[in-house]
Amino acid sequence: MFDPLEYLPILIFLFIALGISVLFVFLPMGVSRLTGVHQPNTEKNSEYECGFPAFEDPRSPFDVRFYLVAISFILFDLEAAFLFPWAVSLEYTGWAGWTAMMVFLGILAIGLAYEWKMGALNWE
Repeated sequence: MFDPLEYLPILIFLFIALGISVLFVFLPMGVSRLTGVHQPNTEKNSEYECGFPAFEDPRSPFDVRFYLVAISFILFDLEAAFLFPWAVSLEYTGWAGWTAMMVFLGILAIGLAYEWKMGALNWE
Protein backbone atom coordinates (compact mmCIF):
# COMPACT_ATOMS: atom_id res chain seq x y z
CA MET A 1 0.00 0.00 0.00
CA PHE A 2 1.14 3.56 -0.65
CA ASP A 3 2.61 5.22 2.43
CA PRO A 4 3.39 8.93 2.01
CA LEU A 5 5.70 8.87 5.04
CA GLU A 6 8.18 6.80 3.04
CA TYR A 7 8.77 9.84 0.82
CA LEU A 8 9.32 12.24 3.72
CA PRO A 9 13.16 11.99 3.68
CA ILE A 10 13.17 12.75 -0.06
CA LEU A 11 10.91 15.77 0.44
CA ILE A 12 13.06 17.04 3.31
CA PHE A 13 16.16 16.66 1.11
CA LEU A 14 14.48 18.54 -1.77
CA PHE A 15 13.39 21.40 0.50
CA ILE A 16 16.88 21.69 2.00
CA ALA A 17 18.46 21.64 -1.48
CA LEU A 18 16.02 24.28 -2.70
CA GLY A 19 16.69 26.44 0.35
CA ILE A 20 20.47 26.21 -0.03
CA SER A 21 20.34 26.96 -3.76
CA VAL A 22 18.09 29.98 -3.18
CA LEU A 23 20.44 31.09 -0.43
CA PHE A 24 23.47 30.82 -2.73
CA VAL A 25 21.72 32.81 -5.46
CA PHE A 26 19.97 35.59 -3.58
CA LEU A 27 22.18 36.09 -0.51
CA PRO A 28 25.21 37.42 -2.48
CA MET A 29 22.95 39.74 -4.47
CA GLY A 30 21.37 41.11 -1.31
CA VAL A 31 24.71 41.51 0.47
CA SER A 32 26.20 43.36 -2.50
CA ARG A 33 23.26 45.76 -2.58
CA LEU A 34 23.45 46.38 1.17
CA THR A 35 27.21 46.90 1.29
CA GLY A 36 27.38 49.17 -1.76
CA VAL A 37 29.43 46.77 -3.89
CA HIS A 38 26.71 46.70 -6.54
CA GLN A 39 27.82 49.53 -8.82
CA PRO A 40 27.12 48.69 -12.46
CA ASN A 41 28.99 50.73 -15.06
CA THR A 42 29.66 50.51 -18.79
CA GLU A 43 32.69 48.22 -18.31
CA LYS A 44 30.70 45.72 -16.23
CA ASN A 45 27.80 45.76 -18.69
CA SER A 46 29.99 45.38 -21.79
CA GLU A 47 30.15 42.19 -23.86
CA TYR A 48 32.16 39.51 -22.13
CA GLU A 49 32.43 36.28 -24.09
CA CYS A 50 30.08 36.48 -27.00
CA GLY A 51 31.91 39.20 -28.93
CA PHE A 52 28.89 41.37 -29.63
CA PRO A 53 27.03 43.85 -27.42
CA ALA A 54 24.34 42.18 -25.36
CA PHE A 55 21.98 45.14 -25.08
CA GLU A 56 21.35 46.03 -28.71
CA ASP A 57 18.86 45.05 -31.37
CA PRO A 58 18.59 41.24 -31.30
CA ARG A 59 18.36 41.12 -35.09
CA SER A 60 21.69 42.84 -35.70
CA PRO A 61 24.36 40.84 -37.57
CA PHE A 62 27.08 39.23 -35.46
CA ASP A 63 30.23 37.19 -35.94
CA VAL A 64 29.53 33.48 -36.21
CA ARG A 65 33.06 32.47 -35.13
CA PHE A 66 31.99 32.50 -31.48
CA TYR A 67 29.52 29.73 -32.20
CA LEU A 68 32.10 27.74 -34.18
CA VAL A 69 34.47 27.83 -31.22
CA ALA A 70 31.64 26.94 -28.83
CA ILE A 71 30.60 23.94 -30.94
CA SER A 72 34.24 22.82 -31.11
CA PHE A 73 34.51 23.09 -27.34
CA ILE A 74 31.39 21.00 -26.84
CA LEU A 75 32.67 18.39 -29.30
CA PHE A 76 36.00 17.97 -27.54
CA ASP A 77 34.36 18.12 -24.14
CA LEU A 78 32.20 15.17 -25.18
CA GLU A 79 35.33 13.43 -26.40
CA ALA A 80 36.83 13.73 -22.93
CA ALA A 81 33.58 12.45 -21.42
CA PHE A 82 33.76 9.37 -23.67
CA LEU A 83 37.43 8.70 -22.97
CA PHE A 84 37.04 8.08 -19.22
CA PRO A 85 34.47 5.26 -19.37
CA TRP A 86 36.24 3.80 -22.40
CA ALA A 87 39.53 3.65 -20.50
CA VAL A 88 37.87 1.94 -17.54
CA SER A 89 36.04 -0.63 -19.67
CA LEU A 90 38.86 -1.34 -22.13
CA GLU A 91 39.63 -4.60 -20.35
CA TYR A 92 36.14 -5.85 -21.20
CA THR A 93 35.77 -4.44 -24.71
CA GLY A 94 39.17 -5.61 -25.93
CA TRP A 95 40.42 -4.87 -29.40
CA ALA A 96 36.95 -4.07 -30.73
CA GLY A 97 36.56 -1.27 -28.18
CA TRP A 98 40.07 0.00 -28.85
CA THR A 99 39.48 0.06 -32.61
CA ALA A 100 36.13 1.82 -32.25
CA MET A 101 37.69 4.53 -30.06
CA MET A 102 40.60 5.01 -32.47
CA VAL A 103 38.11 5.49 -35.33
CA PHE A 104 36.20 7.99 -33.18
CA LEU A 105 39.37 9.90 -32.29
CA GLY A 106 40.49 9.81 -35.93
CA ILE A 107 37.23 11.39 -37.07
CA LEU A 108 37.61 14.11 -34.42
CA ALA A 109 41.24 14.71 -35.46
CA ILE A 110 40.18 15.09 -39.11
CA GLY A 111 37.49 17.56 -38.02
CA LEU A 112 39.99 19.54 -35.95
CA ALA A 113 42.45 19.64 -38.86
CA TYR A 114 39.66 20.85 -41.17
CA GLU A 115 38.65 23.60 -38.70
CA TRP A 116 42.26 24.64 -38.33
CA LYS A 117 42.83 24.73 -42.10
CA MET A 118 39.66 26.74 -42.73
CA GLY A 119 40.66 29.30 -40.09
CA ALA A 120 37.75 28.68 -37.75
CA LEU A 121 40.11 28.73 -34.78
CA ASN A 122 41.79 32.03 -35.69
CA TRP A 123 40.49 34.90 -33.62
CA GLU A 124 41.24 38.45 -34.68
